[in-house]
Amino acid sequence: MLYRENGQFKTTYAADQQIFPIAQDRALILALVALAFVAVPLLASEYLLRAILIPFLILSLAALGLNLLTGYCGQISLGTGGFMAVGAYAAYNFMIRFDGMPLVAAILLGGVCATVVGVVFGIPSLRIKGLYLAVTTLAAQFFCEWAFLRIKWFTNYSTSGSVSVSELKLLGWSIDTPAEKYLFCLGFVALFALLAKNLVRGHIGREWMAIRDMDVAAEVIGIRPVYAKLSAFAVSSFIVGVAGALWGFVHLGAWEPAAFNIDRSFQLLFMVIIGGLGSIMGSFFGAAFIVVLPIVLDNFPYWFGIPIDTALAAHLTFIIFGTLIVFFLIVEPHGLARLWSIGKEKLRLWPFPH
Repeated sequence: MLYRENGQFKTTYAADQQIFPIAQDRALILALVALAFVAVPLLASEYLLRAILIPFLILSLAALGLNLLTGYCGQISLGTGGFMAVGAYAAYNFMIRFDGMPLVAAILLGGVCATVVGVVFGIPSLRIKGLYLAVTTLAAQFFCEWAFLRIKWFTNYSTSGSVSVSELKLLGWSIDTPAEKYLFCLGFVALFALLAKNLVRGHIGREWMAIRDMDVAAEVIGIRPVYAKLSAFAVSSFIVGVAGALWGFVHLGAWEPAAFNIDRSFQLLFMVIIGGLGSIMGSFFGAAFIVVLPIVLDNFPYWFGIPIDTALAAHLTFIIFGTLIVFFLIVEPHGLARLWSIGKEKLRLWPFPH
C-alpha cells in the first residue's frame, strides 16, 4: 500500500520524463544518498570502509562502464582489466611527470588515455561481433599487461615493476583516512552514475540499444554504427579508466600489472551479467554480490561458532558462491536488477491480482 501512485499526476513532459517519476522512489534514493554521504562515514568501522565499501564503490564504477558497452550497446568486452590498467598508469605518470598536477585532473586524464586505447581496440567492432569481438578485446587485455610489464617508462623505471602513490591531496586537503577515501570514491561514483543514467535515456543511449537489438535494422533507420559503437567504447573506457585510477590510487596505493590481470576482466563481466545487463542499478547489485558475498560466506561459520577447518571453509565458499551464481542465472537470466524490477511492479499492484 505504501508504493502506490495515487494522486501523483504528471502535468508536464519534464515531470513525466524525470529519472524517478514515482515519489516513493525519489524519497528512497534521497535517503540512500544521505545515508551514504553522512551516516556511513560516521558509523562504519575502518575495516568495513577499507575492505568492503571502497572496493565495492570502485568496482561498481568499473562495472557501470562495462555495462554501458556490453549491456546497452551489446559489444562484449574481455579487456576491462587492461583499460583499468591504462587509467591507473596514465594517472600515475601525469602525477609524477607534471609538478602540481591536481589529483582529480590526473584521474580524469587517465580516463582520457583509457578512452583512446578503448577506441583503438574498438575499431574491430565495426566488422566483427559476438565471440570474435570478445577475442579482440582479450588481445587488448594481454597487450596492456605486456606493455606495463615490459616498457619501463610507464613504471618510471622501477626495478620491481611496481609503482606507488605516496600522498593524495584535493584542493590542499589531504586524503588519508578511510572515511575520506570513501567519500572521495563515492563522489566519483555518484557523479558518473547520474551522468550514465541521463546518457542512456537520451538519443545516444537509444542508438546504443538499437545497435544491440539489431544493428542492420538500426542502420536502415539512419543510425550510424561507426558512431554508435565507437562512442560506446569511448564512454565505457573513460569510466573504466577512472575506476582503474581510483583502484590504484585510493584502494591499493601501490600496485603492479598483476593487479589488473585477466581475472579482473572476468570478475567485472560476471558483475554485469549477475547484476543485470542494460541496467544502471544492476551494476551496483552485481558488484555487491561479487564483493560482499564471499566475505559473508568466509565469516559465516565463525559468527555462529561452527567448528570448521580454514581450508574447508575456503573451498566451501567457492562452492556455495558458484552455486548461487548458477542459481540466480537460472531463476532470472536478466540478473538481480530484473528481480528488483519485478518486486517493484508487484508492489505497485498489490493486493490486486491484476
